[in-house]
Amino acid sequence: MRGLLRSLSRGALIACAAAAVFAAVPASAQGSYSPYNETATAALTRYLHTLASDPKDFASLIGAGRAALELGDAQAAAGFFARADDVNPRSPLPQAGMGAVSVLNGEPQAALPYFARAEQLGATLATIGCDRGLAYDLMGRQSDAQAEYRAALKGPDGDEARRRLALSLAISGDRAGALTTLSPLVAKGDVAAARARAFVLALSGDSSGAMAAINAAMPGSSSSLAPFLQRLPMLQAGQKAAAANLGIFPDSGDTRFASVGAPQVTSSVTTDRLAGVDNLLKQSTPQAPQPQVASQSRPQQVAYAVPVQRTPASVPATAARKIWLQLASGSNAAALSSQFQQIKSKNSELFDGIPGYVAKSPDRARLVVGPFRSARDADTFAEDLQTVDVSAFKWSNSPADQIVPLGTE
Repeated sequence: MRGLLRSLSRGALIACAAAAVFAAVPASAQGSYSPYNETATAALTRYLHTLASDPKDFASLIGAGRAALELGDAQAAAGFFARADDVNPRSPLPQAGMGAVSVLNGEPQAALPYFARAEQLGATLATIGCDRGLAYDLMGRQSDAQAEYRAALKGPDGDEARRRLALSLAISGDRAGALTTLSPLVAKGDVAAARARAFVLALSGDSSGAMAAINAAMPGSSSSLAPFLQRLPMLQAGQKAAAANLGIFPDSGDTRFASVGAPQVTSSVTTDRLAGVDNLLKQSTPQAPQPQVASQSRPQQVAYAVPVQRTPASVPATAARKIWLQLASGSNAAALSSQFQQIKSKNSELFDGIPGYVAKSPDRARLVVGPFRSARDADTFAEDLQTVDVSAFKWSNSPADQIVPLGTE
């Protein structure tokens, strides 16, 4: 993310490269800038097509700016937002976008006036809190940052706000709260959340746990990242936020930030993306948007499998063998629903988006969550449950077991 490589020692260069690989950038480029399920590159190409015929299309300018932000191209994003502001200076979106650009560049002080102006023009905390929260995090104001992130959880950037909130909590020393915050995303197979979880462990001083989490996401990569993970807890709060969120790491003996950039958007134009839009469109014909969940530049292995789809009550599913976590069991399947509610009451946020299922065997009914892709994944979530005093253990169903959503039994 983000910018040019500045003065950097060899040791810091290795660490920064590691940070760039694992920076908590959304794995999906869908984001809030586009209603399509597509990558940021596909979205940018689509917006450029529109802008080629109508350079003042406000929605496409904002969308292109957000797509450029996703790709780590702050310079291009700034150009799009500036043009959008010329088209509609009364909209808060260009100002919010410029604030996000400043944050991406590691310049939190410069970002705050943009966010203030966006708020004056009608922007809500739900729409700017994710980026303004990161600005506060970079300034070492973790309490303010966390308030902003929480306000943004229900907004268009809610998943990213949740990831950033978890990192901020870890920087503040609240490891349990950080892991709990991430759990709903990790349970749904969010790749960026799995990377953020590794950072949470590293920020908490658990470098061995962080390396194990990284190996789960990118097998065999932990040894190259070890120097970064070991040094991360020794940084100041703002520096930790810059390293974990932006891949910006302080140089040895120097308080300046140094960064290794993520791949930039391919274009023959480096100063103003719209100035070369015709050339760009001539160089390549955009493909129809293809549904993608994550960038293909990184190996992908999600922490948890996506929960099975709900099966109508009238057609109980005959389950293939899978790995689950058992929370309770008994002879009365109907009683498991209230037990699940009681378990969830210990920490509702931990179970956010995680449904319960009833596994019916000849001898008993089991309350389970899952399924999980591997035993390691199940163990990871069981550890998170243990932080709120919820006991769970792995259980594998037989093909004869009937597994149905809780409440349909």
